[in-house]
Amino acid sequence: MQANIRRYDIDAIRVLALCSLVFYHIVVGFQPWSRSLYFIGNKDDLTMLWNFMELINIWRIPILFVVSGMAVNFASRKRDLYELFVDRTYRIFLPLLFGMFFIVPAYLLIVQRYYNYDYAYFPSPGHLWFLANIFLYVLLFSPVFYFCKNLSTGVVARSVSAIMEKPFGVLALFCLPLILESITINPEFYAGFALDPIHGLITGGICFCSGFMFMSLEEKFWKGVKDVRLITLILAFSLYLIRTFGADQLSLNIASNGLAAFEAACWMLSMFGFGAKYLNRPSKFLKYLTPAVYPVYIVHMPLQFLVSSFIFPLAIPAISKLILLLLITYGGGLLIYEIVKKIKWARPLFGMKI
Repeated sequence: MQANIRRYDIDAIRVLALCSLVFYHIVVGFQPWSRSLYFIGNKDDLTMLWNFMELINIWRIPILFVVSGMAVNFASRKRDLYELFVDRTYRIFLPLLFGMFFIVPAYLLIVQRYYNYDYAYFPSPGHLWFLANIFLYVLLFSPVFYFCKNLSTGVVARSVSAIMEKPFGVLALFCLPLILESITINPEFYAGFALDPIHGLITGGICFCSGFMFMSLEEKFWKGVKDVRLITLILAFSLYLIRTFGADQLSLNIASNGLAAFEAACWMLSMFGFGAKYLNRPSKFLKYLTPAVYPVYIVHMPLQFLVSSFIFPLAIPAISKLILLLLITYGGGLLIYEIVKKIKWARPLFGMKI
């Protein structure tokens, strides 16, 4: 892969991952425990949707860290270390600060009004917490990356390349660190990356560094994930079924965490494999969504909560409310994107290029 060639499959996976996060947050509003997470909740639950949420729950955040590591690799090819820090500050840290002080407090105030809580201003990362992790990884790991950007030389580089060329080499390289982390940290809830900061930080760091390494390996990685895409999909779905319907047999938390880490890695590798096979091509739809999805994600929570505060009290079926909420949240987010992209000074606040 040449340094100036864009990977459209990575763009597509990023769009799918961020859209799935929006969908996940909307579905939380239809769960009986939504209020405990400071969400506006509908009185009629749609708990049957949670099995699907459990399917994506363990990889929806980690895959964003992998993609972020890939993006940093790509950006480092065209920038020196200082330019990379400046670029990531504008694209990640500035939207995080703006979100902490304006976006997150806005939707917390909507919740307070809906439930008649005492009003209070709470600056917080909220749904943007993973941006803080990504920026920290850039600060910590980028200097190291610049010393070993080229994985074609050196003992370690040759060893990694040799493993990647073996059958299931990519599976071993990605899975083993994640399994080791899950066994060592042994979180109470594997998918609780935001609830367990140490678990979330280390898992995200492994995924971020893996993403950088995978992009450095170039075609060896893409060939590897295409070769194992069907096997990793079967493994991932099988482990999901065990996790969902055989939870009583997984009484040891360490064992269940190890299997969850393996499952998450298989889902992600399968997505990259099928993406490399079928999504690495330009399209008008992807060209539009690629710059739009980040701003939409940033603003979706206040939109979701505001719309929920009007829709949830209505005497209509819960599934109708879900459909309305999905359409208005995604559509409203795209409308805000169209407005913001025309305001030059506001673009960096939403992670957009000036």
